[in-house]
Amino acid sequence: MSNLNEEILGLKYSSEDHPLNESEVAVDPFVQFEKWFAEAMKYYPKEANAFLLSTAAKDAKPSARVVLLKGIEHGGFVFYTNYDSRKGKELTENPFAAMTFFWPSIEKQVRVEGNVQKVSAEDSDEYFNIRPEGSKAGAWVSPQSKVISGRDELAKKHQDFIKEHADKEIARPPFWGGFCIVPHRIEFWQGRSSRLHDRILYTFENGKWKIERLAP
Repeated sequence: MSNLNEEILGLKYSSEDHPLNESEVAVDPFVQFEKWFAEAMKYYPKEANAFLLSTAAKDAKPSARVVLLKGIEHGGFVFYTNYDSRKGKELTENPFAAMTFFWPSIEKQVRVEGNVQKVSAEDSDEYFNIRPEGSKAGAWVSPQSKVISGRDELAKKHQDFIKEHADKEIARPPFWGGFCIVPHRIEFWQGRSSRLHDRILYTFENGKWKIERLAP
């Protein structure tokens, strides 16, 4: 066995008991999420909105990456990206996705599954307009997920774009915008001792949310 494997096997999970009971959670999972997110912000003021986005292509092969939540609206969770990127193409071809938020310091995890739809051009414009100029330029010059010759090529394109658009308003690229994941399933996981974790599941059925407990 390699030293790395020995180190991995040597890692032990320890947890304090912070019970999560069905009778105490909010009826609306979005309200429950906002409560947990506010707690996460105290420990992760810059990264609380980071989540793992899982998608799949038409051939059902999955891929995942960390992106940033930018809002809760239109009945779902909103983030922005290049529509021509791998995730953008997969979400367009197969409009279903899963999100995973994990905040280890407070031993909480939220899993979201749902349908995906693009947000309106107006909403995408509104968010794009508040981004820093460097980020706006980056959205234009980066062929996200494509192979490039090197970092220098990208940096030069970025610098040139900024110079060309000095003192000019940078409009949103037509290939860049928002997606909204409208959930039909949201699970709240709370770490507990002996790995007997609490898992409270919300499923949207017949126009309302059903709350159940899952075995850890």
